[in-house]
Amino acid sequence: MFDQALLTLCLALAPTQDAAPKAAGPLDVKIGGDEKQRYLLHAPEKDKAPASGWKLLVVMPGGGGGADFAGFVGRIRENALGEDWLVLQLVAPVWAEEQAKNLVWPTLMNAWPGMKFSCEEFFDAAVADLAKTRKLDPQYLFTLAWSSSGQLAYTLGLREKTNVTGTFVAMSVYKPDQLPKLANAKGRAFHVLHSPEDKIPIKFAESARDELTKAGAKVSYATYAGGHGWHGDVYGMIRTGIGELEQQAKAAKKGAKKAKG
Repeated sequence: MFDQALLTLCLALAPTQDAAPKAAGPLDVKIGGDEKQRYLLHAPEKDKAPASGWKLLVVMPGGGGGADFAGFVGRIRENALGEDWLVLQLVAPVWAEEQAKNLVWPTLMNAWPGMKFSCEEFFDAAVADLAKTRKLDPQYLFTLAWSSSGQLAYTLGLREKTNVTGTFVAMSVYKPDQLPKLANAKGRAFHVLHSPEDKIPIKFAESARDELTKAGAKVSYATYAGGHGWHGDVYGMIRTGIGELEQQAKAAKKGAKKAKG
């Protein structure tokens, strides 16, 4: 269940120091003018695509999943990623007050009555919409989720057919009975981050690590001190996790070239 006090705490814990110059504010996009299909695009000041296309990190914030995480997400792009990255921040759709409190990111397997689309469909629509105006590198389409959005990230990374090439989940539950088949994990990259002091038991993260690995996924795993929320060297931890996923993406690209001869 989502706790408003927890959102306030997470926002307070989100680091405010900037290790890099700030880019312009994010571009606020509503797909087809739909308020419920809203995303924020965080781009470098020099918004020029690399020759191979932009690497893309799609962030689904924890807590209430709202646009109020924009400052933190922008600092992730500035302090944890290279200048060849774009960050697409999804804004959680609200279908009902109760849903916004208890199921921030509803999926096909964990739906909310009356929702017009699932968050998987929202993700697909947002990436497709961005691809109309930006050249994207399909080898680097990563997701970052924490707390309330973790199950959505696992879902996107485990779909039978997915364009996600790396999944980063922090401080979240892991409920495989509400996810696509684990067999789909084979060859895919995941990074799991959790604090042993988190109110969400670390057994969830350990089960994700173990079960995904058993299914053939490439899983990196890390812990941090401080309990639920972002603590310590936040950008460093995110940079490390993204780096782990990048290594897997590079290895997959080399493998594909080798297979082609």
